[in-house]
Amino acid sequence: MANLAAAGFQTGSSAAAPRGRVTPTTAAARLTVMGPAFTRWCAPALLLLASLPGQGQQPPAPPPSAPSPGASAALLTRAVALYDSRNFNGAFAAFRLAADSGSVDAMMYLGVMYAAGQGTIRNYRQALAWFSRAADAGDSQAMCNVGSLYYQGAGISKNYDEARKWFRRAAVAGNAQAMFNLGVLYRDGSGVPVDYEEALKWLRQAAENGNAGAMNGIGVIYQNGQGVHADYAEAMRWFLRAANAGSGSAMYNLGVSYREGRGVSANPEEAAKWFAKASTAGADHDATKIP
Repeated sequence: MANLAAAGFQTGSSAAAPRGRVTPTTAAARLTVMGPAFTRWCAPALLLLASLPGQGQQPPAPPPSAPSPGASAALLTRAVALYDSRNFNGAFAAFRLAADSGSVDAMMYLGVMYAAGQGTIRNYRQALAWFSRAADAGDSQAMCNVGSLYYQGAGISKNYDEARKWFRRAAVAGNAQAMFNLGVLYRDGSGVPVDYEEALKWLRQAAENGNAGAMNGIGVIYQNGQGVHADYAEAMRWFLRAANAGSGSAMYNLGVSYREGRGVSANPEEAAKWFAKASTAGADHDATKIP
């Protein structure tokens, strides 16, 4: 499906997966927020946003409907199968039926599909409406996605204060991506004064919950001495941890550290190894790289 560069969206779990788990199916259908500039959605084109008037204006919510749990599960399973086969028109119709019967995961998929223009005309207001509906049902990733829309100004006026509120709500609910996003907001001073202590607090929480971008971000903070004493050895430990968790940016940063001898003895061969790994690591949740 489609991918935010430091901020992004994701759907909920798949029909067969436990809540909160990202399977190959849902990973493709999720939107994710990250890094210093916040990554886009799953496709760069999704970030070509139309500016819409109305600061903080909320879109009309989809009409409520009586939930039917049994039917909802079957509808969701069929909708996910159609989505995975790239039958977006059929998937969109099936997800709508599942959402109207109470499936929060289907609401999340509809938000993603409206944002990506899959099976329907791209409509960020409708994406926000469905993410908001899922957030009201308690889905922490939906809360994070709403924050991402406010961060980017997608379908609504850009509003960092609202973005921060939604990221914090999602973070308190345990969402690691939202913890990371809060760290980025405080690190970069987006809508708040730069506060490295607060940034580190949230990045550490995200890292403890397995967010590789946060691990890399902590390494960069120690490398640059942002709010802490510069500590190349500590930076190296975080870069290695992030690289082992799949961060391509951390692999690149390890290459730089070995090339320049920061926190380790200079080692051109080791540097080349990490640069090569970084080049094949694919998309990264945190594009922060050290010079």
